[in-house]
Amino acid sequence: MKNIAILGSSGGNLYNLGGKYPDKLIIDILKQCDTAGINVSAIQFVGAEVSMDAAKNTTKASLYTLEEGKPKIIYNGSLKDTNQEATKMDLEIARQIRNGGIDGLILMSIDSENSNKHAINAAVEMKIPIVGTGGTAMANVSSKGANVISTSGTTGTTNRTRAISFVFSLSKHWGIKFRPTFGESNENYNEQAGGNPLRRINIRGIMISSIPAFISMALILALSKIPILSGLGDVFDILIQALPVVLAAIAAKQVSDLDEVSIIAGIIAGVLSIDGGIIGGILGGIGAGLLVQFLFMKCVQWRFPMTTVNIVAGGFSGIISGLVVYYILGPLALAAGDYIKLLIELTIAFNPILAGAIAGLLIWPAILAGVYHAAILPIVLLEMEQAGVSFLGAVDMVALVMVAAGINLANILFPRNKSEAAIATPGLMINLGFGTFVESAYPFMFSSKVVFVGAILSGGIGGMIVGMFDIRGTAYLPSFVAPFASTNSFGLITAMSASLFCAFIITTFANKLLKTKKA
Repeated sequence: MKNIAILGSSGGNLYNLGGKYPDKLIIDILKQCDTAGINVSAIQFVGAEVSMDAAKNTTKASLYTLEEGKPKIIYNGSLKDTNQEATKMDLEIARQIRNGGIDGLILMSIDSENSNKHAINAAVEMKIPIVGTGGTAMANVSSKGANVISTSGTTGTTNRTRAISFVFSLSKHWGIKFRPTFGESNENYNEQAGGNPLRRINIRGIMISSIPAFISMALILALSKIPILSGLGDVFDILIQALPVVLAAIAAKQVSDLDEVSIIAGIIAGVLSIDGGIIGGILGGIGAGLLVQFLFMKCVQWRFPMTTVNIVAGGFSGIISGLVVYYILGPLALAAGDYIKLLIELTIAFNPILAGAIAGLLIWPAILAGVYHAAILPIVLLEMEQAGVSFLGAVDMVALVMVAAGINLANILFPRNKSEAAIATPGLMINLGFGTFVESAYPFMFSSKVVFVGAILSGGIGGMIVGMFDIRGTAYLPSFVAPFASTNSFGLITAMSASLFCAFIITTFANKLLKTKKA
């Protein structure tokens, strides 16, 4: 096993590109080193509270070292005093290099004339390989005759891309096999690192992560119905066009978690995928994510400067994937989305009351079986893509959220025991205030078959009324806002009230029945 030391500072330009948070910066390097089987035996890192370009001797700073495999602050003080403390550590690292205990260095914006002088001189003597960033700093190191095998500026880089580049260069120099970790943690390396990136594609995850964008669109739709805010209708139209961009950015980051590089590629692909709707956005983002990882690794292998690597990986990936969607996949994706929406509309048009009742009756079993997020939610988002509202979205609000609110309300006013009122209160507040957290009703449903059946029945009644009024709406909104973001405010208020009241009555009856049996 090779041993290395990480030396550096929060830097000037580096400060704005990850150096401001030394813990995260160092941890990303430690993860990649662990993946390659390279041991980090020493860390000496000076983190200042401002960029070194503007720092003074009195600027507050911290000195980081390695303790139990993690970065730890061992000194806080002025930058001048911190550098003096760092010099003591510098002497120790220089001793380890000369004794053969350190085989290579990772450098970031170091001070080769002062706080890192002894370690660099030792590295020059021992000819150990050095990689690093910081144009001026690395130029000074090279001028001393150091064995610099890879160097780059910091512009356009991220903690993760720098870490991968550092470890890849050292691994190649030593002939060590290295597959970068692209996930958030080494604990799920087998699932996320290297191998087949197609395994990281999760359509459901992309959809769920995008919900805030759809809800913001629904809120704008609700506000645009207020006469004085009618101009927001134009904003609503812009937001609809932005949805594919959001989905593409999320998809690209999910497939290739290279921080800003992935996001940039996804945004570029998403802009070119707008005409393909949300399906086109997802396809563009997935393609961009796959290309980002491929091009990134190729450029690193070809030893491009890290700034160039990020430009090529982020820019070209987004353009290539986006153009494929724009010219080829976009029309097909748009047609597929329209076809799915047409099938939904035809089903509802056949018998809207029956469709609403069935949806309302099945939505609780669906969410309990894990089908909701896998099947129902994507359909809701496909419906919302066109008009900002959805038939199943209205059923969601009525049959899930309001039913949960009715169950919680009953357990506040007529609980089986006092402790249940305390449990139900926050659930009710979230149900009404945010249009979500239907899971708050689970404890009461699972402890009483009457309440469980009552929830399903109440959902069916609410869904039937949604069908009766042919309502389009959405959940995830405050209960007092949801009607105004629907196609029929009166109808949705009626359906919401009916399902809440029905769930409340049945739950109250079940609670009183249980009390009577105990008595």
